Amino acid sequence: MFAQRQLNYSNVNRVQAKEEREMTTIIKRKLMDIEAPNRSTGIVNGSSSNVLNWDDVRFGWAYPKYKRMLGNFWTPFEINMGTDVKQFTLLKTEEKEAFLKIIGLLALLDSIQTDFAGKVADYLTDSSLNALMIILAQQEVIHNHSYSYVLSSLVSKAEQDRVFDFWRTEPVLQKRNEFVMQGYEEFTNQPNIDSLLTAIVYDVVLEGLFFYSGFAFFYHLARHQKMVGTSTMINYINRDEQIHVDLFVKIYLELLEEYPEMNTLERKRDVERIFKEAAELEIEWAHEIIGNKIDGLDVEDVESYIYFYANVRCAQLKSERPFPAYRKNPLKWIKAYEEVDLGKTDFFEQKSRQYVKINVQDNGFDDL
Repeated sequence: MFAQRQLNYSNVNRVQAKEEREMTTIIKRKLMDIEAPNRSTGIVNGSSSNVLNWDDVRFGWAYPKYKRMLGNFWTPFEINMGTDVKQFTLLKTEEKEAFLKIIGLLALLDSIQTDFAGKVADYLTDSSLNALMIILAQQEVIHNHSYSYVLSSLVSKAEQDRVFDFWRTEPVLQKRNEFVMQGYEEFTNQPNIDSLLTAIVYDVVLEGLFFYSGFAFFYHLARHQKMVGTSTMINYINRDEQIHVDLFVKIYLELLEEYPEMNTLERKRDVERIFKEAAELEIEWAHEIIGNKIDGLDVEDVESYIYFYANVRCAQLKSERPFPAYRKNPLKWIKAYEEVDLGKTDFFEQKSRQYVKINVQDNGFDDL
C-alpha cells in the first residue's frame, strides 16, 4: 500500500513537472530595447537591444556559421539545364514519375521551412541567431525557386502546376505532412520552451531525414550521368540543409543548456520515438517513389540509409540511436555526392568550385 502511494506520488510529480515546463512561455524579441545590452542575456526570454554587433554576440559559433552560410550562396541560374532538357524525355516512365513526385515533395517542405524559420526567429532574443534564421529562410526561398526553374525547363506549365499540387492528393505525402505539422503547430499555437524544443526535433526530421530518399534517387541518376544539372542543384540544396540541421541542433542544445530542467530522460525518449516514426514514414515514401521500379537502386539499401540517418540525427540531438544495428552508411557511393565541400571539381561536371571543408558532424558520417 505504501509502495502504491509512493508510485502515485511519483506520477503526480512527473505530471506537475511536465505542466511547469509547458508553462514556461516565451515572448517575442523586442524590436528595440534601449535599456538592454547589445549582447543578449539569453537565447530566449532574455534581454537584448536588438542591435547586431558581430563582435559582441552571445554565442561564439554564430559568426563562423554566418560566414559559412554566406559563402554557400548560389542561385538556380548557375545550373545549366541544357542536357537535362534532352535527357528528361529519354527517362523511363518510372524515373519520370519519381523525379516529378520528389520535386513536388521538396517544394512543399521548403515552403513550410521558409515560414517556420521566421516564426522561430521571432522568439530568439539573440540578434545574431535571428540573422542566421533570416539567411536560412532566404536559402529556402532559393530552393523553392530552383524547383520552379527545373520544372519550367522540363515540362509544361500545366504539368508544373500538377506537380506543385501533389501534396494535396498523395496519401503517403499527407501522412508525412501531418506528422511534421503537429510538431510545428503545437509551437506556433502555444509558444513555450517545451513546444519549441519539440518543434526543433521535427525540423531536424524534415531537413535531416525527410529529404534523403529523394536525394538518393537524384544522386543515383547522376551516378549514371542522367539529369546532371538537376542533381547538381540537389547537391547544393543538400549542402544547405546540412547547415540548417546543424544550426537548429545548436539552438536545441543551447536551450537545454539554459533550461537544464528540460533535459529529461522523457525528452530523450520522445526524440527516439519521433525519429522511429519518421523513419518508417520516409521508408514508406521510398517504397512509393523507388520500390523495385528504379534499376540499380535497391530500396532495401535506401531503407538502411534512412535508418542510418535517423541514428545520425538522434546522436546530434544527444539521444540514443533508435536503430542500433545501423551504424554504417550502406550507400558507400553516395558519400561522393553528399560531401560537397572537398574543394574538387564537382562530380556533376559543372563549373569548378572551391568550398571550405564541412564539419564531419554536419555531413553524415559513415561510422557512428
